[in-house]
Amino acid sequence: MSEPRYSVGIDLGTTNSVVSYVDLQEADGEEAALRVLDIPQLTSPGVIGERKQLPSFLYQAHEAELAPGDIVLPWNHQPEALVGELARQLGGKTPIRLVASAKSWLSHAGVDRRSALLPPQAPDEVKRVSPLQASIAYLRHLRDAWDQAHPDALLGEQDLVITVPASFDPAARELTVEAAHAIGLRQAVLLEEPQSALYSWIQATSGGWREQVKTGEIILVVDVGGGTTDLSLIAVTEEDGNLTLNRVAIGDHILLGGDNMDLALAYVLRAKLQAEGKRLEPWQVQALTHVCRDAKESLLAEDGPDEAAIVVPSRGSSLIGGVLRTTLTRDEVNRTLVDGFFPRVPLTERPATQARTGLTTLGLPYAQDARITAHLAAFLGRQVGATQELQGFEHDAEARFLRPTAVLLNGGVFKSDVLAHRLLDVLNSWLAEEQAPSARLLQGADLDLAVSRGAAFYGYVRKGRGVRIRGGTAAAYYVGVESAMP
Repeated sequence: MSEPRYSVGIDLGTTNSVVSYVDLQEADGEEAALRVLDIPQLTSPGVIGERKQLPSFLYQAHEAELAPGDIVLPWNHQPEALVGELARQLGGKTPIRLVASAKSWLSHAGVDRRSALLPPQAPDEVKRVSPLQASIAYLRHLRDAWDQAHPDALLGEQDLVITVPASFDPAARELTVEAAHAIGLRQAVLLEEPQSALYSWIQATSGGWREQVKTGEIILVVDVGGGTTDLSLIAVTEEDGNLTLNRVAIGDHILLGGDNMDLALAYVLRAKLQAEGKRLEPWQVQALTHVCRDAKESLLAEDGPDEAAIVVPSRGSSLIGGVLRTTLTRDEVNRTLVDGFFPRVPLTERPATQARTGLTTLGLPYAQDARITAHLAAFLGRQVGATQELQGFEHDAEARFLRPTAVLLNGGVFKSDVLAHRLLDVLNSWLAEEQAPSARLLQGADLDLAVSRGAAFYGYVRKGRGVRIRGGTAAAYYVGVESAMP
């Protein structure tokens, strides 16, 4: 194989997938120009558009739903699967045919992840696929999009890093690599998503990160994705006069993220509709959940509207146009997410263990407690002694939790300043209790693209061209995969 021209990072996300890259011939030191691939995809039947993100959805269309010419891609006239923006749109109207959250299913140890079980509530006539097959379909589309744009530098010949949640178990990591191998990407290595987000922040500072953190600091990375909440702690140390970064802890696998928030918002709207005398069937709640995903992203955006019109399909002939209509406001989103997912809790609070059936309706073993702040309190409490053996860190015997000095947020949900500030306020209230300095927010990360950008930069850093985060005890779980677990 020829020498790679690019370092490519793929964020194979629960909700969206992104490809970023560094031209290895142009980069120098930490001055590496990162680019994001424009991904051609179907945006409506027969129409191709380019997007920075590929929605991680697969739609099993009815044989009479789309004409053969409606699904033609630039590189394939008969694609094996309908994925991306059009899949997301069609699935919002007919959710029983939509494969969503495949990444969450890939991490579900309670099912056979190679078994055709998605969509989970589909009738017999709908073809089902496995979480592994869905992951392969998304990666295949990303590979083909890359190869079309870079015919002289095919993806299978480049340095490739694919990101996974830090809490993914070895089986889920191995399945991710298996998906890459299935389409000829045998050189892929894995990187934990919180680390990738930190690499992206480092790259974005153009070397200035050394002025923003100092020896003895603890960086808390809170990554709330579509399917998981990932918590990591990075310690800043010094070696031979140079600052180094050490990953000292990762959180449990918390299946809690944007999917749960979408479902919570759907329940808010269901209650609003029921108050108007309109009853929803289970399939309509499912459709409402997908509609809430789009509305949430729009309403949380910095320049987003104050409210979003919500339309839910209906089979009732008495309804005009066959739909149910309501609105979701920015205040309702903030209130639901702030109070439900980021409430103010004491430092001693721990996640409840009694199952909350409302958040498990979609068939996944979601976290029983939706309070991300409670999970954070438990995580920091468990890690109180995590830096004891690191030089430059003082151990306070009276400390009840490991005290971060800086926070890096990742995930589209933190586009909402209300949510970002609430999380920081709760953390700082705990620090104030212990008379410790307040933690500050590290600025400059792109909340949607940071993970793929950081993965591409990491591939570049692996060649000895920049700072590299060290992780606990290095362990190779299988050939060709770099991973670090404490």
